[in-house]
Amino acid sequence: MGRYSDPDCRLCRTEKTKLYFKGHKCLTEKCPVERRAYAPGQHGRMKKRILGYAIQLREKQKLKRFYGMSEEQFRLFFKRAERKRGVTGENLLSMLERRLDNVVFLMGLSMSRTQARQLITHGHFRVNDQRVNVPSFLVKPGDVVTFRDRSQKNENLKAVAEVNRNKTLPGWLEVDWDERRGRILALPTRADITLPIEEHLVVELYSK
Repeated sequence: MGRYSDPDCRLCRTEKTKLYFKGHKCLTEKCPVERRAYAPGQHGRMKKRILGYAIQLREKQKLKRFYGMSEEQFRLFFKRAERKRGVTGENLLSMLERRLDNVVFLMGLSMSRTQARQLITHGHFRVNDQRVNVPSFLVKPGDVVTFRDRSQKNENLKAVAEVNRNKTLPGWLEVDWDERRGRILALPTRADITLPIEEHLVVELYSK
């Protein structure tokens, strides 16, 4: 299946929740979810009963789209979470939160996860002074995320960091705004993840 190329905000309206594809636009009244809180298309306003498999599928799609992953990538993450000790759903969420593109966004070093993926792919970031250009790279406690030296001088990236300087960070991350450097303090827990998702439905879907 090819990459999704339609307007991102249609996905937010389909899932009836903000997936934060557009950075600060998602926090304003211009957000399509605020203006049209119903599914896209000519039948979007119709009330539909969603039961059983459809509920599980919607939760999986919401989670997959929130982190900007393909179906194949998401399934691989689920299999890895399933092999780990503990609750599979919580393992999955913890791993998704630790993706480098998500961490860069949460730290405020990009305006959205989409921009974070682009910056990482173009080699703008280092983890522990090592260049990383894979958005799905999983960080661990103690890791330090920084811009590469040349990117530190980029005026556009400086402006992004300045806009997000007062952003509220989850407890497992810290950022030195003067140096534009972030550190992973701990593994994220279920309480750190504010996305309205019922992960047990995703586990049930893949367990069939």
